[in-house]
Amino acid sequence: MISFPNGKINIGLSVIGKRTDGYHDLESIFYPINVKDSLEIITSNLDQLEISFTSSGLEIDGNESNNLCIKAYKLLKKDFPSLPHIKMHLHKAIPIGAGLGGGSANGTAVLKILIEKFGISINNEMLLHYALQLGSDCPFFINNTPSLATGRGEILKPINLDLSAYNIFIINPGIHINTAWAFSKLKPDSSVTNLNNIISIPIDNWKELIRNDFEIAIFNSFPVLELIKSSLYKAGALYASMSGSGSTLYGIFEKSNKPTFDFPATYFCKWN
Repeated sequence: MISFPNGKINIGLSVIGKRTDGYHDLESIFYPINVKDSLEIITSNLDQLEISFTSSGLEIDGNESNNLCIKAYKLLKKDFPSLPHIKMHLHKAIPIGAGLGGGSANGTAVLKILIEKFGISINNEMLLHYALQLGSDCPFFINNTPSLATGRGEILKPINLDLSAYNIFIINPGIHINTAWAFSKLKPDSSVTNLNNIISIPIDNWKELIRNDFEIAIFNSFPVLELIKSSLYKAGALYASMSGSGSTLYGIFEKSNKPTFDFPATYFCKWN
C-alpha cells in the first residue's frame, strides 16, 4: 500500500508558557500544503526481521530511535502482536528539520496504512492517542485539515481557512534547526493573539498582527533567513513568515502575482 504524506505550514506561532511536563503551550494555525513524501508498506517474508526500513531521496537520520516510521510500527505491534512483519520504503522529498512536519506526517501515515492494510479495529480517539505518542503535531495529520492548534499542538479545532485563491511560495535553504535549541532561545509570552479571529481579516493585514515567536532568535543566529523573508515581501507577498521553528519560509501572493526568484540552486523552492 502506498501513501503520499504531505507537510504543513504554521500560520503564526505563539509560545505561551512552559508546562510541568517539559513541553510548551502554544497557539498556531496548521495548514496542509502540497509538498509530499511517498511511503510504501508491504508484508515481509523475512521471518527473522520484524521491520525492514529503506529510504531514498533526501538523506534522513539513520538512528532507528529517531525514526517515527519505525516507532509507529512498534507502537501498534506492542498492542497488536499479530501485526505481520513488514517492508517499508520512504522516499523523502519534504525538507528535514524545516518546520514542515514531514517526519510527523510520515509517522502518522504509517499508523493509518497499517490500520487499513491489516484491518486493525480501533476508533479515531485511539488513533489520536497513538499519534500523540509519536509527536505533538502528529494528530494534525490524521484529519489533515486547517486547524487552530493549542496545548502542545495536539488540541485541534478545525477552522474555515481556504488559501486556494492564492499562490504560496515555499523556500528552504537547507539549514537544519534543532527544535530543542530553538525553544531554549524563547521567552514565552502569555498574551494570546486569537488567531482564529485574525485570519478572518484580509491577508495583507496579517503582517502587523500575526507573529512567529521563533523568528527573532533564529534570524539572529541565521541572518539569511531574515533576508529570505525580506525578499518575499519585496516580491509582493501579502504575508510572509517562517514555518514552525524553521528553517522554511513561505510567502502568500495574489493569484495574479507569481514572481521569479534567483535563490541558489541548492535551495528547496516550490509553488504550492
